[in-house]
Amino acid sequence: MAESPSPNRLQRRLRGRQLTMIGIGGAIGTGLFLGSSLAISHAGPAVVLAYVLCGLVALTISWALAEMVVVHPAAGAFGSIAHKYLGAGSGFVVRWAYWAMQVIAIGGETIAAGVYVQFWWPQIPLWVPVAVFSLLVIVVNGAAVHIFGEFEYWFAMIKVCAILVFVALGLILVFFGLPKAPAPGFANLSTGGGFLPHGMSGLLLAMVFVLFSYIGTEVVSVTAAESENPTRDVPRAARAMVVRLAIFYVAAMLIVVLVVPWTVTGEGGSITASPFVRVFQAAGVPAAATIMNFVVLTAALSSANTNLYLTTRMLHSLAEHRFAPSWAGRLTKAGVPRNALVLSTAGLVIATILSKNSDSNAYLVLFGISIFAALVVWMIILVTHLAFRIRRRRAGLPPSPVRLWGAPVVNVVVIAFLATVLISTFWIEGLDPAWKFGIPFFVLLVVAYLVLRATGRTKQAAEAELEDSMVVEVRERT
Repeated sequence: MAESPSPNRLQRRLRGRQLTMIGIGGAIGTGLFLGSSLAISHAGPAVVLAYVLCGLVALTISWALAEMVVVHPAAGAFGSIAHKYLGAGSGFVVRWAYWAMQVIAIGGETIAAGVYVQFWWPQIPLWVPVAVFSLLVIVVNGAAVHIFGEFEYWFAMIKVCAILVFVALGLILVFFGLPKAPAPGFANLSTGGGFLPHGMSGLLLAMVFVLFSYIGTEVVSVTAAESENPTRDVPRAARAMVVRLAIFYVAAMLIVVLVVPWTVTGEGGSITASPFVRVFQAAGVPAAATIMNFVVLTAALSSANTNLYLTTRMLHSLAEHRFAPSWAGRLTKAGVPRNALVLSTAGLVIATILSKNSDSNAYLVLFGISIFAALVVWMIILVTHLAFRIRRRRAGLPPSPVRLWGAPVVNVVVIAFLATVLISTFWIEGLDPAWKFGIPFFVLLVVAYLVLRATGRTKQAAEAELEDSMVVEVRERT
């Protein structure tokens, strides 16, 4: 495939409706359909509160990003903006951390997809479907960005429609029942130890898994560099995406804990089957369980597909600032960072290897490693937002067309909350990789940046672009 004459320019070919569904596609995946069983095992029926609180956190992150991105719709999104406002070191660390986190998350999604296939054919080795699905998402990401956007639009639409149908059927089961499944009403909210069986500590521990459900909402900001109209579409997509996600998540989880006792859906934190599928199995609707298993399979693949898009664009941004090899930033004529795509398939290779050696436990290993980076990246985004407002106010520039309500107080509150959740992972069995690998990885990133700076290979173009843009804005106002 021939290279583009303008090798580093992304094409603005994503439409507003595609941005919203891409965001939903990136967030609705194993975190909701598979990982929710882990959250239920810790919080019980109170997992619904966890989804409400974490939805507010995701809304804060998305709105802070929208405020910054409409002013700076650059490739690399929050990584590039952190470079501008917090310095090159922060831009380097946050982008490489996010790239690594999403590369690992892609592997987790494909492993989960393999687990779903084993629901039908348990005799198939897990690594076989993982390898097949890995090839599928690579092919889709190798297409032009508008083709990727359309593919993800309809893939995400399947998930949205499925959740709406699930909620509708769940309401019928809860209040009316079926011939073989009597209506439970609200009785399951108080069984097995009550609404909050493990107390506030259980609710806090569940936050880790629930937050993971919302990771991916920042994809809308990454698409800004390829949006037809980022000033109009990014804020609209961010608002619509997070509101819909919160409604879908809260309603769906409420149905889960209403229809089946939480001790069944969250028993042992099992990841061998989705709690959504278990709901229909317990209700005696096997056909619906089979259909739902297909839906959650497409959800995992959609999420992996979107995350692969994220990693390639983040690596493209790193290459622009000479924080990655320059060849990683080259595009094909279709506007695809092909070399960055190849590098970003590392998580798929790791997933295939782990799934052959560790079976479904590989998902928990990948989850533990990526959650540390995810929470740190979210905190850096909020710190960047604070610096964004301060710098623009000092320069006498007008506020962004989009404003995060409650800032800067809400920034500090959410940062403290994320830090608390991150610390809590230390006590969650199976998530020790978060600390074992998370801290050394960030130390390695800092050292790598210092080496690059010492050798004179860093590039301060982003800061220069920021100052130039501010000068232009000030002149236009005067």
